[in-house]
Amino acid sequence: MARWFAGEGDAFRLLGTRCSRCGAVFFPREDDFCRNPQCGDGELSEVALSPRGRVWSFTDGRYRPPAPYVSDPELPWRPYTLIAVELEAERMVVLGQGAPGVTVADLEVGMEVEVVSGVLHEDAETTWTTWHWRPLGVRA
Repeated sequence: MARWFAGEGDAFRLLGTRCSRCGAVFFPREDDFCRNPQCGDGELSEVALSPRGRVWSFTDGRYRPPAPYVSDPELPWRPYTLIAVELEAERMVVLGQGAPGVTVADLEVGMEVEVVSGVLHEDAETTWTTWHWRPLGVRA
């Protein structure tokens, strides 16, 4: 199974793949072929993506998403913030949730954010991890 992220603390990074022939970078990872239609299909290698980027767009999720999103239907729904971030070096946009406590009122298009690890869901046996975007200077 392909990994989407790795590391902890300041070393936490999203993982993508880079084509050796055309240099295109992909997220989520691509392990079978180069997605660039003009490429002759170079070798793909794992790369850690930029830890920072700038807010490209944002909104709040005020509805309970359908499966496979995991949420307890017995608990009241809590809105969450969705942030589209243009990565610093790759210049690609990656969507993710805002870190806990980050609301749309805290965000502006163009502000700098960083990727941090987060919890998507947990139960008695398992904690499912994901990535979150956090404005620079904000600590959870």
